[in-house]
Amino acid sequence: MKKNFSLFGLPEKVKFCSSCVISNQRPNSVVEFKNTNNIKSGINIYENRCEACKYSAIKEDIDWDKRESDLIKLLSKYKKKTGYDCVVPGSGGKDSAYTAHILKYKYGMNPLTVTWAPHLYTDIGWRNFTNWIHVGGLDNILFTPNGKLHRLLTKLSFENLLHPFQPFIIGQRIIGPKIANRFNIPLVIYGENQAEYGNNINENYNPLMDADFYSNNENDQINFGGIELNEIIKTHGFRMNDFDPYLPLNRSETKDKNIKVFYLGYFLRWDPQECFYYASKNTGFKSNTERTEGSYSKYSSIDDKIDPFHYYTTYIKFGLGRASYDASQEIRNGKITREEGITLVKQYDSEFPNKYFKEFLEYIDVDEKRFHQIIDSFRSPHLWDKVNDVWKLKSTL
Repeated sequence: MKKNFSLFGLPEKVKFCSSCVISNQRPNSVVEFKNTNNIKSGINIYENRCEACKYSAIKEDIDWDKRESDLIKLLSKYKKKTGYDCVVPGSGGKDSAYTAHILKYKYGMNPLTVTWAPHLYTDIGWRNFTNWIHVGGLDNILFTPNGKLHRLLTKLSFENLLHPFQPFIIGQRIIGPKIANRFNIPLVIYGENQAEYGNNINENYNPLMDADFYSNNENDQINFGGIELNEIIKTHGFRMNDFDPYLPLNRSETKDKNIKVFYLGYFLRWDPQECFYYASKNTGFKSNTERTEGSYSKYSSIDDKIDPFHYYTTYIKFGLGRASYDASQEIRNGKITREEGITLVKQYDSEFPNKYFKEFLEYIDVDEKRFHQIIDSFRSPHLWDKVNDVWKLKSTL
């Protein structure tokens, strides 16, 4: 077996973007080290840049006034005299707070906000959620999935995929279209397109979310935490209808409703820090009183006690932690320099999330020894070396 093989099919040679601090180990990323020319924008993009940095340069060339005009035309097709005319999924964090509030108070929509509950609310997360509704003046449905099942799926996802956030991500993505279908609201609007952060650059040119919200066949094989659904039912005593909140919509049952899912970030220039300022001013959003473990920020993804372990497991699998993601987007938006970003990554990326560690272990019913065994089993040999019983990344900035 090759000594430096990649566990996850990622490039065995680690390369970093020359503009930000992200590497080609980011899942779904494209870091091409060659000159490219973007035909759609007509501008040259220099070598060694990740897709997110290339698109950041392209955003300078976009006619945002024209995009906003397109947004207004789109929204006018869905406005109602009574009732809700769109669904906005979110937690009341800075991004969803901005999205829902600006749609209602600047563009005259009447959004129904819907929240897929965190695994374990933090104090600041609950406060921001309630402020989103009470200070921001918005209607909301808070959906909390079956706690026993959600814990199991989180445990399976951690043990088999080192991805404790998988069931949350599945629920968070499907809850908007599910509620839209239930209330006969044909428009769903999310905040930014994740392609902004490094997926294929061409995804940024589509205002529609192309996530698979639909199932064409009841017999489609579905897995959670790397385990087939029918096996989970058989082994753990759940029933099929227990999984309904996680399952895609049936296309045949929704074809007449023509539900469309859009990104607001396609129409309005997206800047996470500006979203923070807007949410603070208009919805009572507060940053945390202390720095987030694994990073230097105080206002991103602070509502769930499990969230730090999502980023820590990402660091283990891909060598990219929370500080890498935070610094990269702030470099692209001109908030910090790349040199500052490198310093922040070196200082915080590897930090272990101690604050909620015991609660996380209790939540997934895993002891500390087993936790570290699972963590270490997912360290890819092309990324990690163990020197004097200490794990070290082979390639760093």
